[in-house]
Amino acid sequence: MSLLVVGLSHRSAPVSVLERAALSVDAQAKLVQDTVAAEPATEAAVLATCNRIELYADVDKFHAGVAELSTLLAQHSGVGLEELTPYLYVHYEDRAVHHLFSVACGLDSMVVGEGQILGQIKDSLARAQELHTAGKLLNDLFQQALRVGKRAHSETGIDRAGQSLVTFGLEQLAAGGDVQGWAAGRRALVIGAGSMSSLAAATLARAGVAEVVVANRTFERAERLARILTEGDDTDVAARAVPMDAVPGELTRADVVVSCTGATGLVLTAEAVAQAVEDRTGRPAEDEGDDTGTGGTAVAALPPTSLGAEENCPLDLAAVQGSTGFSVAGEAAVAGMDAATLEQHAAWVDNGTLDRRARRGPEADAELITALAATVATVGRIPERRRPEPVAGIPRPAPALFLLDLAMPRDIDAAAHRLAGVRLVDIESLAEASADAPMAADVDQVRRIVSDEVAAFGAAQRAAHITPTVVALRTMAADVVAGEIARLDGRLPDLDERQRGEIRQAVHRVVDKLLHAPTVRVKQLAAEPGGAGYADALRTLFDLDPETVAAVSRAGDSTDKKDRPA
Repeated sequence: MSLLVVGLSHRSAPVSVLERAALSVDAQAKLVQDTVAAEPATEAAVLATCNRIELYADVDKFHAGVAELSTLLAQHSGVGLEELTPYLYVHYEDRAVHHLFSVACGLDSMVVGEGQILGQIKDSLARAQELHTAGKLLNDLFQQALRVGKRAHSETGIDRAGQSLVTFGLEQLAAGGDVQGWAAGRRALVIGAGSMSSLAAATLARAGVAEVVVANRTFERAERLARILTEGDDTDVAARAVPMDAVPGELTRADVVVSCTGATGLVLTAEAVAQAVEDRTGRPAEDEGDDTGTGGTAVAALPPTSLGAEENCPLDLAAVQGSTGFSVAGEAAVAGMDAATLEQHAAWVDNGTLDRRARRGPEADAELITALAATVATVGRIPERRRPEPVAGIPRPAPALFLLDLAMPRDIDAAAHRLAGVRLVDIESLAEASADAPMAADVDQVRRIVSDEVAAFGAAQRAAHITPTVVALRTMAADVVAGEIARLDGRLPDLDERQRGEIRQAVHRVVDKLLHAPTVRVKQLAAEPGGAGYADALRTLFDLDPETVAAVSRAGDSTDKKDRPA
């Protein structure tokens, strides 16, 4: 059997696909149960977070396993297999171990170094154990991943390279400023009472908000979270719980809203957000995302151009008259033109009355046009060789409402991005912001830890793979000794008990000495990469019964389960 993982994450798929592929808790349980019911797999666990969905399995066939796991992911996520396949990644054996260890250390997180993933891995293992879909391999793998993640955080400064998604999101809401200074005295509304929402509420409380209101579909869970916040020793925040139907009213009073629920539909629509802003400020929250990008603000038309006649210009001048800072002679005007249009545009500009200093001759212009046309034909656009002139942006009013959406699929309508007086940060915008975040030097040290731990785990697994064979060999040798002693008893009935004991011990010592060096060496060889074949060679050389070896393995698994902590 071999470890296989098939999945998709923020690194392989756009947020829109992750959002549609998100699995509820019930869907996750059904997925792992269907996986172990499938022919190639004997164990299964699913790791599902706000930015990844991964299915781990112990399979006996690689290609059949990939096909089966991909199909099951598509079926349970509701995204068609053809659409999902381009975004899936596959890791096998040591590469699968390396991937999970990297995930556990926060190296593969949207915010590098964040520690929340350890809790999510622990929850994933607990669900698989509860459903009895995690056997020896996945138990060993996930428990070791947790140890590796903890080691990375304790031995390196990976925590300095990243933070929780909640903290990173709040920093984005604060526009990169000090979160405590930004949050001080504000009123916060937290929608949801799960682990992410609880972390958000605690983070806001420590940041100094004046009040935290918790809304949840299960009111008792909202009350429990509010009570924990109120009774906490490290904050003096006021906290209270409200039912979900009270959210519209609380939205009007809140300054900051964090939402992370398991809902499959929108929790806050753009209309509800706009109404809350209007009730709060007395001004309509106008949509600033109209086609002109002006948000309803009139922009003065550009002065008439002196470059040629409009009827000969290949550009749609009427469409660009409202575009602040647009120049019909600049790089932006010709970017993406095909060769024929580019040549027409160059001729049109050349016939204009633009004052060009140090004007080149016709031959030089022709050469330039030819070169630019060749560039367009090759790369599809003209690369800009200088920094474009800054374009005057349309000033937005200061946000009256800050929204942080940490749910997948999204809780808050993406259309709220365009509302005046609203700042919305969601998983998609966090992914874009984190792409530019600097990585600490400790990341390299964590990568070395992961590589070492992967090698050690692989060696331990390979050594464990041959142990049942070695045990079966020693059992067979003990049976041979017992048979020969019994036969000797029949031939020499006059031996006393002391003599029989001496003979028995001598024979056992001979057998043990003969087997000691080969069994120790074969364990060492089996632990090395490519050493899996030594177990098969041992079984063949000594004609060991495969069922005896399998029985030893099953006994070992039963012992592990009894010794495993709850």
